This record gives sequence, structure tokens and C-alpha cells, in this order.
Amino acid sequence: MSEAYIECLVKAKGSFIYKLARIFLYVLSGLGFLSMAFGTSVIGVIIGLAFGFAGYYVGMLGEVEYEYLYMDKELTVDKILAQTKRKRIATYTMERTEIMAPIKSYRLDNYKNRQTKDVDYSIGYEDKPDKRYVFYYEGGQRILISPSEEMIKVMKNANPRKVFSD
Repeated sequence: MSEAYIECLVKAKGSFIYKLARIFLYVLSGLGFLSMAFGTSVIGVIIGLAFGFAGYYVGMLGEVEYEYLYMDKELTVDKILAQTKRKRIATYTMERTEIMAPIKSYRLDNYKNRQTKDVDYSIGYEDKPDKRYVFYYEGGQRILISPSEEMIKVMKNANPRKVFSD
């Protein structure tokens, strides 16, 4: 049995709403601290701190990276918020995967009409050329990822009947 190990880190596209909400919360925080100068000191500090912390956490949610770790026929997905907080999201075994192919592949035509739960761990937008991959897991999940070329090559060598790179 050959052991395969590879990591891939991708940055997801930040949402405009998160950026707008972060700016709005920081402005409210500044106004809370500014009201401190006009006599409402304790309330202004509390409001300023509350909106400041809220802006910080909304900003963390807007900066998302995904790390894929493929080791011994198992794909692990971690979510990294603002390059500081890491959380393991999911682990997928390749024995339970039905097919993995590029998002626009003809090999996925038989799977288009399935009722599945879509999960997106990709970069979040269509790049030119589109390098996102889809895999169907246990028939109930359709998972989008954006792996590197090296990761696809290693996965294809370990699972030649399930992983396609068209």
C-alpha cells in the first residue's frame, strides 16, 4: 500500500457584505467612543467596545481560507478564519466517494439531476479556466473544492477509477 500525503491552501473570495458590515460596525464603534467626548462616557465606552468587537469578529468571518489535507485515501478540510483561527470542518474517505471530476466535466452529466446537499469549500467564484472540482460523497453530498494540480495527481494515482482530471 502506497502512502500519499499532500496539502493545499486556498483563499476563498471575501463577501462584499462582510466588508461592508465590518466598516459599518467600526464606524459605529468610532461614534460610540466619540460620544464619550460629549458627556456620555460610560455608555459611549461600552457601545464603542461592543461595536469594535463585533466588527473584529465579522471581519474574521469575511477572511476565509480552506486547507485540504490528503493522506492515505482521506481528505480533510480545515477552515482558517483571518489566518488566526483554525477549525476542522470535515473528513472524507475516498472509499465512500462516488466520483471526483472538474466542475464542467462531461463525466458528471449522470449526476446532474440528483437531489444533493451542496457544500462549497472552494475559492467561491468561477476562474478562467475553472479549476474547481466536484465530488459526490455517499450519494447525498455534492462537495466543491479547489485543489492544486499536484493534489489532483496524487489523488488520481491513489484512486484511478474515481478521480478524473479530463
